[in-house]
Amino acid sequence: MGQIVALSFLAAVNPTLVAATTVMLLLPHPSRLMLGYYFGAMLTSISLGLVIVFSLQGTGTATTTQRTLSPLADVVIGLILVTLSFVLATRRDHGLSERRARRKEAKGEKGPPRWQQALSKGSARTTFVVGALLTLPGASYLAGLHRISELNYSTFESIVAVVGFNLVMLLLLEGPLLAFAVAPTWTPQAIDRAKAWVGRNVRKVAIYGLGGIGAALVLKGVIGLL
Repeated sequence: MGQIVALSFLAAVNPTLVAATTVMLLLPHPSRLMLGYYFGAMLTSISLGLVIVFSLQGTGTATTTQRTLSPLADVVIGLILVTLSFVLATRRDHGLSERRARRKEAKGEKGPPRWQQALSKGSARTTFVVGALLTLPGASYLAGLHRISELNYSTFESIVAVVGFNLVMLLLLEGPLLAFAVAPTWTPQAIDRAKAWVGRNVRKVAIYGLGGIGAALVLKGVIGLL
């Protein structure tokens, strides 16, 4: 069970979810937009999760999934993240950033992705659809579902486990939603202060974040290989 909880927290570090939450926090009525996205994401994620868990139980598919999502993959991904952290810490990315900026300038600025354009319309109905479409099972989610299927829970227990996994996985949405509900005046001010701090320390945040997650993945993978 501990491994399932760890995988649910790892699945919560979803770049698309981080980006979508950030965009919604910048728009008017962010709590309403995030609530729509949350319900859409939960609908897709829980539905797919239940289908996958009940399909894996009692079949040989679980073995295939375990081999696919091997500890070696954790080590490789972790090393990539640690390398990115090192590149940022030594400022070796400056040349690449400058070349990318020149290419963008030559080609002209491209608009934001379509899902960001949809979010910017400010409709809870739209964010529900975007959340449902963007929430697809990632590697950590599939690994967590595989572990749940191995426990051979009853139907009710499997449903509770999948729902619980999703509740942890969507903490990035649940945290701001709870904050808006409990402290509607203080929360926007705190978000503005946090955005200002991240803006001033974005490189440090990226270095420590990538390095920490990468090191944890490498350690997890090495333990799994032993």
